[in-house]
Amino acid sequence: MHHVLGLKCTICGAEYEVGEVEYVCSKHGDDGILDVVYDYELIAQRIGPDKLASDPNRSIWRYLPLLPVDAELARRLAEGTSVGSVGWTPLYPAPRLASALGLAHLWVKDDSRQPTASFKDRASAIAVVKARERNAGVVTTASTGNAAAALSGLCAAVGQRNVIFVPRTAPQAKVAQLLAYGSTVLLVDGTYDDAFELCLKAAREFGWYNRNTAYNPYMSEGKKTAAYELCEQLPLPATSRAGEWGVPDVIFVPVGDGCIIGGVHKGLRDLLALGWIERMPRIVGVQAAGSSPLVDAWERGVEG
Repeated sequence: MHHVLGLKCTICGAEYEVGEVEYVCSKHGDDGILDVVYDYELIAQRIGPDKLASDPNRSIWRYLPLLPVDAELARRLAEGTSVGSVGWTPLYPAPRLASALGLAHLWVKDDSRQPTASFKDRASAIAVVKARERNAGVVTTASTGNAAAALSGLCAAVGQRNVIFVPRTAPQAKVAQLLAYGSTVLLVDGTYDDAFELCLKAAREFGWYNRNTAYNPYMSEGKKTAAYELCEQLPLPATSRAGEWGVPDVIFVPVGDGCIIGGVHKGLRDLLALGWIERMPRIVGVQAAGSSPLVDAWERGVEG
């Protein structure tokens, strides 16, 4: 992975070589989320809008030079499996909704078309490849829904053992889906946070590969591919220059813990650094009124 320069702590800016640390900054522990740093000059020599325009691959793996994985291993795992079907979901124009909202144009990115029907497949595809890079016998995560289903389904596609930590209060249908995929499901007495902490401890104790977002720096790298696709699929304005993609004025992103919106922002930063888009769009996070910790923190002016 010569195109990956290293990892950088989002708190203190400490830099690490690939492989020097596994998940988080050694100075800040579990709070020290890392960002993957790329060699954009090298990447620009390998990939660009013109080359992608003729690439028949319609999945996240069309962007391999921008992903922190072993390219040959990713291709092998993707061949003939649902891991190779992740990404390149449709971008639908929604003219009637746009008119009702007083907008000139509106598009909807439909990630329900993913192999397990959710956006979380993007991160889980990266997790499966990274686990194989490390020869991990087990991949693990804590989840109450889509992240668990995504990991479970993609692990089943490549024969990868996985252990899912789920709060005991999780819907039975979700648990049944995981069992149908062949996952080992551990029901945890307590909340999602309790399941998350137990998952972290188990991963450390047994050497399992940890897929949890807001912890594993590589998961956002899968999620950022939605930003690539959105800009590549968006109709180009008449003023666009050769070698540029379209860029929307505003992107609305559903937000839970913030990992999706962080991934979308990372993808746009990549494109701007490469010169494939001319500006950064405004990004708006949207949370459900019944579960809005980031909105509450924003309104209180809380940082970190």
